[in-house]
Amino acid sequence: MFTAYDPIVGVPQRIAVAGVSGTGKTTLCRRLAATIGYPWVELDSLYHGPGWTPREEFLDDVRDVIAGPRWAIELQYRQARPLIVSRADTLLWLDYPVPLQMARLVRRTVGRRLSGRELWNGNREAPLHTVLTDPDHILRWGWTTRNKLKPVIPTLESRFPGLHVVRFSRPGETERWLRALQRHVGVRPDR
Repeated sequence: MFTAYDPIVGVPQRIAVAGVSGTGKTTLCRRLAATIGYPWVELDSLYHGPGWTPREEFLDDVRDVIAGPRWAIELQYRQARPLIVSRADTLLWLDYPVPLQMARLVRRTVGRRLSGRELWNGNREAPLHTVLTDPDHILRWGWTTRNKLKPVIPTLESRFPGLHVVRFSRPGETERWLRALQRHVGVRPDR
């Protein structure tokens, strides 16, 4: 079903990165953009307006980003997924074990909360104690949705001709693929 991608055949032009919260979609997109020089905009920054309210312009902004010939973008938000997948030529699926995903999500969330770092449009991580009371707290969300992509991603290649899905079940596989891509495009591997 999923074939190994051979970067020697060609460099992907429009890359979507899928994975549940905490797998490293944004980090991989950032690294891809740096490696191959493609435009990248963090999808959360387009979705979340002040006070964590969804922005009305979100889907128009997504369409603008994916209208270009080359890009790397996170595959998230149900309403944006079909738009992104219909334009992507490659989908990288970070299908990591739940303990790894949750450990990364906890580390990221705690770090952001303790630093007080602004995320998007004035928003910051919610207080950690609200994980007990807020059903939408990112840690609860990450746990609740930890398996949501497993029935979806395997169907995409058949539904979107021309889409190549690469499934990574461990970070080491992702790193090997990224190093191969870097060698192919003549960039010194960053790891």
